[in-house]
Amino acid sequence: MSVLFAFALAAGVPADLGYSQIPDASKEAQAAKLMGTLRCLVCQGQSIADSDVDMAADMRRIVRQKIVAGESPEAVRGWLIERYGSYVTYDPPLNWITAPLWLTPLLLLAAGLWLARGTLRRRRK
Repeated sequence: MSVLFAFALAAGVPADLGYSQIPDASKEAQAAKLMGTLRCLVCQGQSIADSDVDMAADMRRIVRQKIVAGESPEAVRGWLIERYGSYVTYDPPLNWITAPLWLTPLLLLAAGLWLARGTLRRRRK
């Protein structure tokens, strides 16, 4: 029996936190808020809070276990990013690898404005 499982039983926490909530409402609120910001690695379009696949349940279980153990949501988020990469979050940090994700929308907007400006200039002539 794992130490975390024994701790969960002693604390009155359900054994499978992938599909059940933490009895402490404030800790469950912290976990739920965090789970809403994490991407399901299988579904990719859903958060782990909304996904029904086993991988999302495993990630929910990890989040809840770490919150029950007293870790902050920021620490849990950092651990998940370290383990699964920045793709796991809907808000990836700005660095050299993720810069295209942040800059592409701005470049597309600038290109659209430039094309619109050129089209309007031609129509005026």
